[in-house]
Amino acid sequence: MPLEHVAIVGAGAWGTALAQAAAMAGNDVTLVARSPALVDEINRHHTNSLYLPEVLLSERITAAGGLDIAADMVILAVPAQASRAALLEIGEVALAGIPVVLTAKGLEAGTLERQSQILAELAPRAVPYVLSGPSFADDVAAGRPTAVTLAGDDAAATEAVAAILAGPTFRPYAAGDRIGVELAGALKNVYALACGAVEGAGLGASARSALLARGFAELSRIVVAMGGSASTLTGLAGLGDLTLSCTSTHSRNYQFGMALGRGENVDEIKGHGAKLAEGVATAPVARLLARKLRIDAPLIDAVNLLLEGNSSIDEIVAGLMARPLKREE
Repeated sequence: MPLEHVAIVGAGAWGTALAQAAAMAGNDVTLVARSPALVDEINRHHTNSLYLPEVLLSERITAAGGLDIAADMVILAVPAQASRAALLEIGEVALAGIPVVLTAKGLEAGTLERQSQILAELAPRAVPYVLSGPSFADDVAAGRPTAVTLAGDDAAATEAVAAILAGPTFRPYAAGDRIGVELAGALKNVYALACGAVEGAGLGASARSALLARGFAELSRIVVAMGGSASTLTGLAGLGDLTLSCTSTHSRNYQFGMALGRGENVDEIKGHGAKLAEGVATAPVARLLARKLRIDAPLIDAVNLLLEGNSSIDEIVAGLMARPLKREE
């Protein structure tokens, strides 16, 4: 697949890290940023001091301020709830016939749609790919070894795109289950909130491990009901990402959950300057999706109770522990 130019929309930590990875793989990269000051900083000093202050960016990265994109590949690295607006601004014509790699891990509020469903609606001639897996922006940008999943519909084309993005320390594994990869990426953030809350409340490692395992079972039921593959969940995009997000204090969702577990409410946490936690917006969407599918999802329900401030962490845990005993499935 011939490729000369990769455009990455979104110059936050993740978009900048992916720009660095794409450049390290030998590509010329345009990083689209909203802030004129950030565009100037990247082009002059090859830094992004706001989001990745300790990383010197490749000289193959050029920043731009608008979404008038002409590229061989577009990587969308904006928050999940901003994807629709970004795609509308880029426009259907600019995306026709080219690979569009979606990296946001979340379901859209209101529509319950996955990221690739939004893309199909707004740019039906684009070629969709989903990038997900256990990865932190600072690790990717610093060149620490990272393996992720890249899911697409055509096996050969997906392998070609993965090869384009693969560098000395960034390894995308090609896969075919876009549905499973997207759902795993979105829902693991909800379970990370729950695991963080258990940690914040001081309920112990045993409780957190049990929650992670039962979250995996709950996630599996939803993925399969939506047409995804159970085997996807045993790989990087499933178990790998779930484990990382549910155990590491570097995870924004885990950090947000810890604050919830300490008794803070959502407004207080945001007021203290918490970074974006995609699970906060995804949790109510996940609850609606589970109900639509008629799937029992007590952990998703519990996270929503906590986010809404309707119950304390102690009350929620007591309710979960009082559920009828049943066989493990």
